Amino acid sequence: MARRRKRKSRRRQEGRRILEHVPQFSIESGEDKPVTAARKYIQAEGILPPALLLVKRNEHTTDRYFWAEKGLFGAQYVEENHFLFPSLRFLENPSEKDLVTLRK
Repeated sequence: MARRRKRKSRRRQEGRRILEHVPQFSIESGEDKPVTAARKYIQAEGILPPALLLVKRNEHTTDRYFWAEKGLFGAQYVEENHFLFPSLRFLENPSEKDLVTLRK
């Protein structure tokens, strides 16, 4: 019996496209839990929101977190609800002026 393909949410695809324009940081969790490692890294490096953190838990698993003004969120939640985050609003429909600023 053939398996049906899972339907891709348009809202989530749009959120993923928006998150591609956010700065990304890759770290390893080490002995800490992934979310704790992400919080420690943000504190140590003084990272300003918005940012995407890719925390490698082990050789097979990487957790994704979004650092926003409101705190740290799972990236999948942010992809589905990107319209709730003011820092991502200018990335939804960037004007030509904003694009020039982003390229610098």
